[in-house]
Amino acid sequence: MSHKRKFEELVGPHLEAMYRFAFRLTGQQQDSEDLVQDILIKLYPRLDEISSVERLRPWLNRVLYRQFVDSLRRQGRRADIPLSSLEVVDEAAWLENQCADVPGIPEQLDMSKLGLVLDQALFTLSPDQRTLILLHDVDGWSQEDLASVLGVPLGTVKSRIHRCRAALRKKLQETPDLSRNFLGNPDV
Repeated sequence: MSHKRKFEELVGPHLEAMYRFAFRLTGQQQDSEDLVQDILIKLYPRLDEISSVERLRPWLNRVLYRQFVDSLRRQGRRADIPLSSLEVVDEAAWLENQCADVPGIPEQLDMSKLGLVLDQALFTLSPDQRTLILLHDVDGWSQEDLASVLGVPLGTVKSRIHRCRAALRKKLQETPDLSRNFLGNPDV
């Protein structure tokens, strides 16, 4: 089997996930495509190393994350993630899950309006917190994979996710006058 074909067989099934992760990090299509392309160019000559990796997807994501951090350091800027352009999987179920513990919100808002409130609350989080919540709760990344990619202990990831959810929950509880801002006249 040729080098090219083996590389495609190993990395090909992970390309879509790599692009999604890159987009979560960069927030822009062009930047995410460039990031993934840079990684593929660097990895192509390292086929033997790639072949020996037991869990390739987390390994590829860790390489991608490190490349992203390195590029930020070189550029000296921080990318923000425009939530409105992210592709959310099963948004209604995720919204219900995130707001279920916040008293009064599910009863006050229909799901389309709840999305507006949640978008606003998510934007109050730091880009790192927002990305962590989206990767774990929306994209379904395991805590173990996040720990591996971020290069931090599992306990750190668990506590960060807990703090992110608590901050989001608090922000949703503090949202001033939900009924006036999103429902119009609640007495009707």
